[in-house]
Amino acid sequence: MLTTLLRDSRALATLAVPLVLAQLAQVALTTTDTVMMGLLGTQELAAGGLAIVIFNQLRTMGVGLVTSVGNQIAAAAARAEKDAQGEEGTANEEVRKILRAALAVATLAGVVGIILMILIGQALTWLGQDAAVVDRTQTMLNALAPGLLPCLWFQAIRQFTVGMRRPQALLQITVASVAVNAGLNWILIHGTFGLPRLGLTGIGVATSTVYLLSFIALYLSAKKDSELAPLLSLNIAKADPATVKRLIALGVPIAATYGSEAGFFSVTALMAGSFGPDALAAHTAVNQLVYIVFQVAVGLSHAASINVSRELALGRTDDARRIKNTALACAAAVMALVGILYLTIPRLVLAPFLDSGSGQALTIATHLLVVTAFLQFFDCAQNIGVGLLRGLDDTKSGFLITLIGYWAIGLPAAWLLAYPLGLDTLGIWLGLLTGLAATAVLLLRRYSASLSLRTAGRTTMAASA
Repeated sequence: MLTTLLRDSRALATLAVPLVLAQLAQVALTTTDTVMMGLLGTQELAAGGLAIVIFNQLRTMGVGLVTSVGNQIAAAAARAEKDAQGEEGTANEEVRKILRAALAVATLAGVVGIILMILIGQALTWLGQDAAVVDRTQTMLNALAPGLLPCLWFQAIRQFTVGMRRPQALLQITVASVAVNAGLNWILIHGTFGLPRLGLTGIGVATSTVYLLSFIALYLSAKKDSELAPLLSLNIAKADPATVKRLIALGVPIAATYGSEAGFFSVTALMAGSFGPDALAAHTAVNQLVYIVFQVAVGLSHAASINVSRELALGRTDDARRIKNTALACAAAVMALVGILYLTIPRLVLAPFLDSGSGQALTIATHLLVVTAFLQFFDCAQNIGVGLLRGLDDTKSGFLITLIGYWAIGLPAAWLLAYPLGLDTLGIWLGLLTGLAATAVLLLRRYSASLSLRTAGRTTMAASA
């Protein structure tokens, strides 16, 4: 049993570790932008932060539309390996067809996202925002908007490499993008090397440029890979309408799930703000820690999802069932180590965020870390659950279950504990824990039930044959 677990863990880690590290590097990219904005001043930080929130919301939902691509390609590649009838070319054409459709969906999502970004920027004044901040935000959004297209193209190619289980270049490219972004930010903000001094707008231009360069770098890396190059097709004019329609049908629930989760945490931030600036500062600091650690869950979720698609395409249902246990065991080990740090050295963990803040904010955040030590187990488990269901091509169930867990259970629990029961910000986080725990249980039960149905179906077909 232990030998099997270790073997499965190594197989999962081969795909998960590069993805986790790439996710953490992506966090560093956005953190760099935020630090640079803070150096420009309070208004620039407020305007730039607002622009990034709008950009990230649209980017996240666009990424959701192409997230299922990795699963589709993994299944197609597995069928190509399994094929013993000399029809490998047909299976490889299926991979190329999926990639072309993915790039078409990414292009459509990017164009729509750009239009929405500009319209939202123009509507900010009607939403009660400060006029001076809105003016800067609109300028920043105009600079960020062109970057959405290459960003989503990058994600489509990324899913292709992950589906083919060759994501190694992702980490190097993402890490390099952090350094390039920081350098371009500094150059364009201050107008060095004879370039115009762009200030806040320079950060937006730098970010868009980095997204374009990252896409080009990943494409060139794939072209140099002997296994990926023959399958790489960027001709979206040849995109198969039926495949595009299938990817959109799978992607819309994923995009809605991502948007729903982001909205859930945004509402709880507003609730924390109702208890004053110290509570909001504590909530923000702890939420950022959760977001950083959450990248481990994202990497494990993607890796487990891809492996499930592969095993099912090969007809190995028992192996697909074991992937769930392996992913949860790996997640539990990491979350336990992080939880020990939260419980034993909370002030050191919080120092980067609240070292210069008020003592009250630090005290609140320390209490929240106790809840977070347990919350992150369920946060990781529910994300893995969403990925496992995606491996079954079941994206609708994941969306519906997260609606129940986040909004029907978590949010009412947070309100009840925070306000009527008087637990304030601590109550909000206990509500978050409740919602995430319910979501995790429902998702994992759904996955197990779906696999059992597949096994029963195969047994019935075999008996009838």
